[in-house]
Amino acid sequence: MCYQKNQPNRFSILFVFAFIMFAVFTINAQTKKDISQWKQLFNGKDLSGWKHVGGGSRYVEEGLLASKGGMGLLYWDGGKLGNCIIRVVYKMQKINSNAGVFIRVPIEPKEEWMPVYYGYEVQIDNHPETSNEDEYHISGTLYAFTKPLAKPGKPGPDWNTMEIILDGPRTIVYLNGEKVTDYTEGQPTPERKFSYEPYPGIRPNEGYIGLQNHGDEDIVYFKEVAVRPLIKKDKKLNY
Repeated sequence: MCYQKNQPNRFSILFVFAFIMFAVFTINAQTKKDISQWKQLFNGKDLSGWKHVGGGSRYVEEGLLASKGGMGLLYWDGGKLGNCIIRVVYKMQKINSNAGVFIRVPIEPKEEWMPVYYGYEVQIDNHPETSNEDEYHISGTLYAFTKPLAKPGKPGPDWNTMEIILDGPRTIVYLNGEKVTDYTEGQPTPERKFSYEPYPGIRPNEGYIGLQNHGDEDIVYFKEVAVRPLIKKDKKLNY
């Protein structure tokens, strides 16, 4: 009789314990999910959260960021970004077109050339030879600074996915799943070849980001610009 009387209490305790463990697991899983979620900076409808400086313009066309005229920069005015992963999905209008994704811009842009000279441009251009430039100016490189580890850029109208990892002073760029750039502040870079190239020097760990429009002959469409924090599990990735 005593055994039967105590049996429900034992089951009750086990049930409560299992419920608590399930709740803790669910909360932890949700927290990790929230931390790793991508924040969409472009809403696919309008330019909310973005400002444009310089020539030409960017506008939304059928859910894509299109452009006309140039040269200018559409930058995100939500503040500086650092220790994060930036994901950009783009396509060239022609077989090859020219644009760029700017990162580590030290101050909020008021015109188009300051970011060129003092930030980094993650280049979009599969054939820099067209402009008498070399492989230090090809898609996925830090324009004029880094030599590509691979050349995986897809011609228009195929879509390309670029992931830019900002890890303190280190910048890693993946293009279509292949690593193109792995650069840490202070590493040697080539001498300037052209007056429109960036100046050498250390870039900040955090900075503004932007999308370049380069002219009516070089139109690149963007359908996604997203960011998420760099978290501990990313350190286990092969970068």
